[in-house]
Amino acid sequence: MLPAGCGLAFLVLPLIGLLARAPWATMPDRLFSVEVGQALRLSLVCATAATAICLVLGIPLAWVLARAELPGRGLIRALVTVPLVLPPVVGGVALLLVLGRRGLIGRYLYEWFGVALPFTTAGVIVAEAFVAMPFLVISVEGALRAADPRFEEAAATLGATRWYTFRRVTLPSVLPGVVAGAVLCWARALGEFGATITFAGNFPGRTTTMPLAVYLALETDPDAAIVLSLVLLAVSVTVLVALRERWIRGAI
Repeated sequence: MLPAGCGLAFLVLPLIGLLARAPWATMPDRLFSVEVGQALRLSLVCATAATAICLVLGIPLAWVLARAELPGRGLIRALVTVPLVLPPVVGGVALLLVLGRRGLIGRYLYEWFGVALPFTTAGVIVAEAFVAMPFLVISVEGALRAADPRFEEAAATLGATRWYTFRRVTLPSVLPGVVAGAVLCWARALGEFGATITFAGNFPGRTTTMPLAVYLALETDPDAAIVLSLVLLAVSVTVLVALRERWIRGAI
């Protein structure tokens, strides 16, 4: 019991310290300040947009990993999960090398279409989607593997097309996994720091999300950093409450 108690204290005491040092008297004024409002609004918009991208790209990818018979599927799965273990700063550097103005793809985007992703709000969304998509793919793939394929086979024998079967049979059966993955993906995107600051920079009102605002405020206004940290803590707790057992069970 003693090691377990020490482990719990190790995880909980920093959060208690954050609450104990919070400037409660000036909390309302700081929460409604322009800087906090800009960072929070930008974080919510970018995290939501990144999650939408992950849903559009991640669900088909999860289906391929769970159902398609492809050579090298294990390697593909390993590549999909690389952002989970890759240092976010390295991910940001990789994005710069590919999507920067002189990158492998970015040079053509800039020369042909005048599109430059680094140091823009769109760059924040791309960076967040890159680090968050594996959470969605893993959750949806697990749900697809746990789903009974006989319902899909029955729909096919009745003449349903593959797209119709996916929309009306497969997707409803794995919806808990999709929801759980989307929530985890959104929370990960909201808290992303390393890849964002490397690929998109730190420009107030354009690329300064909540984690970047915490880092910036810690050097000049520690109380503001604590307030911003509490906002992110509240979001994290809300995510944990949203991912109650029935959603997690559906994702496994």
